Amino acid sequence: MGANSKSVTASFTVIAVFFLICGGGAAVEDETEFHGDYSKLSGIIIPGFASTQLRAWSILDCPYTPLDFNPLDLVWLDTTKLLSAVNCWFKCMVLDPYNQTDHPECKSRPDSGLSAITELDPGYITGPLSTVWKEWLKWCVEFGIEANAIVAVPYDWRLSPTKLEERDLYFHKLKLTFETALKLRGGPSIVFAHSMGNNVFRYFLEWLRLEIAPKHYLEWLDQHIHAYFAVGAPLLGSVEAIKSTLSGVTFGLPVSEGTARLLSNSFASSLWLMPFSKNCKGDNTFWTHFSGGAAKKDKRVYHCDDEEYQSKYSGWPTNIINIEIPSTGVTETALANMTSMECGLPTLLSFTARELADGTLFKAIEDYDPDSKRMLHQLKKLYHDDPVFNPLTPWERPSIKNVFCIYGAHLKTEVGYYFAPSGKPYPDNWIITDVIYETEGSLVSRSGTVVDGNAGPITGDETVPYHSLSWCKNWLGPKVNITMAPQPEHDGSDVHVKLNVEHEHGSDIIANMTKAPRVKYITFYEDSESIPGKRTAVWELDKTNHRNIVRSPVLMRELWLQMWHDIQPGAKSKFVTKAKRGPLRDTDCYWDYGKACCAWQEYCEYRYSFGDVHLGQSCRLRNTSATMLLQYI
Repeated sequence: MGANSKSVTASFTVIAVFFLICGGGAAVEDETEFHGDYSKLSGIIIPGFASTQLRAWSILDCPYTPLDFNPLDLVWLDTTKLLSAVNCWFKCMVLDPYNQTDHPECKSRPDSGLSAITELDPGYITGPLSTVWKEWLKWCVEFGIEANAIVAVPYDWRLSPTKLEERDLYFHKLKLTFETALKLRGGPSIVFAHSMGNNVFRYFLEWLRLEIAPKHYLEWLDQHIHAYFAVGAPLLGSVEAIKSTLSGVTFGLPVSEGTARLLSNSFASSLWLMPFSKNCKGDNTFWTHFSGGAAKKDKRVYHCDDEEYQSKYSGWPTNIINIEIPSTGVTETALANMTSMECGLPTLLSFTARELADGTLFKAIEDYDPDSKRMLHQLKKLYHDDPVFNPLTPWERPSIKNVFCIYGAHLKTEVGYYFAPSGKPYPDNWIITDVIYETEGSLVSRSGTVVDGNAGPITGDETVPYHSLSWCKNWLGPKVNITMAPQPEHDGSDVHVKLNVEHEHGSDIIANMTKAPRVKYITFYEDSESIPGKRTAVWELDKTNHRNIVRSPVLMRELWLQMWHDIQPGAKSKFVTKAKRGPLRDTDCYWDYGKACCAWQEYCEYRYSFGDVHLGQSCRLRNTSATMLLQYI
């Protein structure tokens, strides 16, 4: 950025600290307003699955290679050692599937600080491929965020929630992080969680409910947490988790699917992402602590409403798992799930989300898969009998004043699988014979066959199905304002608005607005009428995939503008206007070759700086461009 541009950025310094940490502040004169100096707020980042570096905490001699593992060596993710010493690397990653302890020869622990979540495998070649939160932090720096205003809370993403607390005291430390941030900066925090990080934060809220006196629970939340941004949250689980359990998911790493499966099934956290039914709930542990029912935890069961048995697929688009097993020796559990049987031919069993979460699938294939007993053990001990609550139950809106649910949509996403015996030994004993995808308005198999089911109008983010991502629409109030706007900078001519749309709890709400071809939109669902003292919004970003959403410039821009709107004393609405979007940074300005000048002349100008190598690089924000932000009040 040039000198003049730096002066513009400097003019933002007083308020810039609010970009990341105030994206969800409320309008003035609203009950959700944070009364005080917004520069006192902190931002807490909770990363997702496999998004934290793990470092060795052992000395491991690796034969046939000069690359040994020593304390603090990078394990997740060091592709060099993965390629040259895969057996040693495996020992440092794997856990005992029954008690979640480390391998006898090597142990790994999560790194700490912001560096643990920015680049998993730093390097000229590997760095860009393993970048997670680095772009997010670059925006913070560019807009002048103070270093101690952003706090990362990495965790061992291999562990179940119970083991996170038992081994690392993670939730105690997280509570102290919020309390320390309050003392250090004088104000509450904003939570940014991505993917499984949302599951971690949800468990923390339930753990906290049992940790402090009930009458102080809401008071503690109001004092320490100003807003919660749930980004790419698998609110009802992800079907990819069960794919990883049966066949393994390599995530592009140079390992076999069998090795990936062995690792995944040793991590109890894999079950944390398992799909579950929206119609089934577990016992309320909070109330059993006061009713003397805590001692009955061994009898905890799912309580499903009538809809679970009257409708198909547990509310999901289709049966998630369809698996062939030999027809001889079929168990009673398996018989209940048979769709067809012929003498001497394999039997096809189909399983809904409920039957995955309650262990029916693993019981049905127990005689054919050695991992089934281990998975059943993890499922019962670490989830069904969890001392805080069963995480495999539907979310309710967190008791936080400001909640923003953000996810990508309109991408081809897997929603079901067909498995069959491969004829190979464990762990490669299953093979995927077909995959079911959700597309716009239909379900299609990998082979191109249309599949029966309840196809939704919108698809997910390539990793998490829309059904799971959009569950947070149930958190919206009875009336919703819907705005659909182009993601790029625009003059407002292609913005569509529907006000006070009726919304019934438990039902989906869709924009149903005409889109221009080849234009990506962002759709905002915002409370028109909400719970008193609460504010909720849902953002759907077209064609934004699960992993890249945390480095999406569009998301960064909308957070910044929402912040700017919220801190203005003259703000009259709860949410920032979507009527127009102009450039906010020098990188948003570009050269318009058709007009032979910089685009967005109102905000951008040609200003050469030494080192510019093309015309677009010399297009920069005008000195007076800060005034454009006033239109968002």
